[in-house]
Amino acid sequence: MANTNLQFKTNYVVESKIEPFYKGGKVQISKDENYIFCTCGSRVNVLEISTGKIVHSVEHDDQEDITSFTLSCDDEMLVTASRALLLKQWDWRQAQCTRSWRAIHTVPVASMTFDSTSTLLATGGCDGTIKLWDVVKQYCTHNLKGSSGIVHLVQFHPDISRLQLFSSSLDCGIRLWDLRSSRCVCVLQSHYSAVTSLSFSPDGSTMVSSGRDKICTVWDLKTQKAKRTVPVYEAVEGVVLLPEDKDLSEIGVKSKDLHFITAGSKGVLRVWEASTARCVYTQTLPSSLTAASEVEEERDDDPRSLTFLLHLPASSRLATVTAEHNIVLYQLPGLTTQQQFVGYNDEVLDVKFLGKGDSHIVVATNSSQLKVFELLTNSCQILYGHTDTVLSLDVFKKGFLFASCAKDRSVRVWQMDSDRGQVHCVAQGSNHANAVGSITCSRMKASFIVSGSQDCTVKVWDLPADLSTTGAGVHQLTPRATEKAHDKDVNSVAVSPNDKLLASGSQDRTAKLWSLAGEGNVALLGVFRGHRRGVWAVCFSPVDQVLATSSADGTTKLWSLQDFSCLKTFEGHDASVLKVIFVSRGTQLLTSGSDGLVKLWTIKTNECVKTLDAHQDKVWGLHVSRKDDKVVTGSADSNITVWVDVTEVELAEEQAKQEDLILKQQELSNLLHEKKYLKALGLAISLDKPHTVLTVIKAIRQVENSGELLEKTVLKLRVDQKESLLRYCTVWNTNARNCQDAQAVLHVLLTHLPPEELLQYQGARTHLEGLIPYTERHMQRIGNLLQASMFLNYMWQKMRVAGAPSSMDQDEEMDTTPLAKPFFMIDKEKGMVSSDDEKRDGDDSDGGQDEDPNGPVKEAKVEDDDDDDDNEVSSTKKASASGEQVENGDSTKTNGNHHSESEESSAEEASEEEDQTTVKVKFLPVSSTPQGQTFAS
Repeated sequence: MANTNLQFKTNYVVESKIEPFYKGGKVQISKDENYIFCTCGSRVNVLEISTGKIVHSVEHDDQEDITSFTLSCDDEMLVTASRALLLKQWDWRQAQCTRSWRAIHTVPVASMTFDSTSTLLATGGCDGTIKLWDVVKQYCTHNLKGSSGIVHLVQFHPDISRLQLFSSSLDCGIRLWDLRSSRCVCVLQSHYSAVTSLSFSPDGSTMVSSGRDKICTVWDLKTQKAKRTVPVYEAVEGVVLLPEDKDLSEIGVKSKDLHFITAGSKGVLRVWEASTARCVYTQTLPSSLTAASEVEEERDDDPRSLTFLLHLPASSRLATVTAEHNIVLYQLPGLTTQQQFVGYNDEVLDVKFLGKGDSHIVVATNSSQLKVFELLTNSCQILYGHTDTVLSLDVFKKGFLFASCAKDRSVRVWQMDSDRGQVHCVAQGSNHANAVGSITCSRMKASFIVSGSQDCTVKVWDLPADLSTTGAGVHQLTPRATEKAHDKDVNSVAVSPNDKLLASGSQDRTAKLWSLAGEGNVALLGVFRGHRRGVWAVCFSPVDQVLATSSADGTTKLWSLQDFSCLKTFEGHDASVLKVIFVSRGTQLLTSGSDGLVKLWTIKTNECVKTLDAHQDKVWGLHVSRKDDKVVTGSADSNITVWVDVTEVELAEEQAKQEDLILKQQELSNLLHEKKYLKALGLAISLDKPHTVLTVIKAIRQVENSGELLEKTVLKLRVDQKESLLRYCTVWNTNARNCQDAQAVLHVLLTHLPPEELLQYQGARTHLEGLIPYTERHMQRIGNLLQASMFLNYMWQKMRVAGAPSSMDQDEEMDTTPLAKPFFMIDKEKGMVSSDDEKRDGDDSDGGQDEDPNGPVKEAKVEDDDDDDDNEVSSTKKASASGEQVENGDSTKTNGNHHSESEESSAEEASEEEDQTTVKVKFLPVSSTPQGQTFAS
């Protein structure tokens, strides 16, 4: 099945994330209009409007939820209040707390605000008190009492010279405080429900208040009386006075009179003329929402409702916050949507790549709305159409057309404008009797979609040839085929690459294969049985006649489309496997499970090559880009992650490293050839390869005056290079073959560098401690070798060598003249050493001439030193070797004795034999020795 020329994927890394940044509470925009500040549990997140990225985040050490926060008017200070009754002042750009103090409130702070000079901070508590703080001199200036219940709104008059503070609490009145006298001047009574916002005119003489009692009140602050009460017929959460110096005729502002805009429970922005109490403009919503708002009664928890309205005067924009935690920016004067940010996605049920070059993703969350994110800016389009939770998505081949299905028993087809990136619904169909849980698109061209439902049926929906909405509205779809496919819910459907086959997976533990070739019919071809629990996903291989299925039993299986047999089973997830897709041209699989993991499998080896710890909860969404280089995952933990395949990057980096290494090694070889040892040593150290550095050290030690040259070269190295050299010496010293090179370098370092400098090297103490035991071992080995060589010298002088003249006394000087020919020969057939005289006539005369002790013995010693590092023979091995030689010697002695008895008759020679005994050892031949006699005797 695998393409042998294809490179398997080995790893994915996170390229970008879309995470929750706002879960309800206050939202504030900086004075420069570049940042949005919003609460998310125990943090205040700072969102950069231009990029849609979280650029800063502050969090209390105790991780207590933040109950309120405010940003100073100069954008310098951020103050937060937590449930622990602490106030913290932050340098938010550095995410550092610069000061913290007790709030003095007996219960948490509910609201706070700065004055226009950024020196006074007002905090409203749930204990009904208001406290003012001088943040420069750091003390409490006022303690205002008299409010009933939670003070949920505090706001300074924009003219600081008035020193006035407005507040509202549960009694629904608006209190006006004179800060000079610390007294409540008056209570403005008009509302019968919570007052939600205040907005002031530029001259500060007029104020508009909004409330959940569905009215807005215009106040004259000079007389402290209500000028006009405007019924708005919705619970209002935000009100903004429109500027008088702007041309806002597009939104119904035709006169210079006072106009204000409201946001509330109906989810639309409306413009009101204060003098006539008329609504002069209502924002247009998608047709599906307009119809819904006409039919459904207003609910307190309606996700369409707006919770905040903010004015951005410098850029002539408005910002609204929805009950679903979406932040939308509108451009005046036309109230055109400019940017949308999704603060909280809730549970992500499905996600797919979309658009040119997979520049967008479409996301189905635990909501009736679809969200289309632009990956570059995180800006979002919110698509309205479905009336209940969207459960599944699929995208057509070209990436500009996709389908969705929902609990509202309907399917919809959406189209993205390739130029502007705007998405519109172009077709819809409703024919299922229950929630539609899965949908798939035709693969070759946009000709049909197939849906699977909880009503146990699959339906095939043909699409019109031209899906353009120009002049035609939304096309109504009708199914051309309906088939009762399973005994339980249909969880997944998939169309084969040639559009001729359909696969379905169900809670009834089976997957089925259907033919789509017939006219108007869906014919069953076979059933795949083997899963022990419900089948969550089915997927066709793009190259082979193979189907992949994943199940709640924790396994993924591959099935043959020919005989419906199970070809392979992949086990590794600890819980249900929710999705399976093919990657690497059908040679690998990606699976996601309810354990929050995503696993990469190689089909040929049945091996999991990578596990991505992707999420903290069930991974419902899993999709691969059309270029097969990216993967997007969506989870019940509300996070969406885009992963990029780094296999090619890693291979390219590795190849570049190898090429660079080859070039450097060639350069190193040239430097050694030119005897530029300092440059060669520096280059070898830069490669960080101890063996290569050792090669240079050995080359230096082979030249004339090697000690002086090594000293000169090492001392010219930089400090960091000497550090590396010391570290390498520790490695070399562990090997008997390389210990002399290590000791030579250490000799230079230890004799020329002061201990204070050496101890400043990184890890110097550890390296030096590691050198000691191996150095002691090498010294012991050399000592043993020296002792053995002295013993051999002694033996050599005391031996009688066969074939030498007998006239030489034992105490005479030894002749050191080298022999004309080799005195000893190896008998390869017998595997023993014998003398030429023994071979010639077997003469065992004891008048042999002793050999030079410095000749053959030194040669033997050199041979021993040239052995591998394994020549460090243990005492057990040495004893074994001696025993072996004794055994060979015994056999030689037997043959020698037999030879002597047949040819020697002199009693004197026999008596001298006892005194002139020779011994067979590793380096020398032995003449016959009496049985059982050792060399010690």
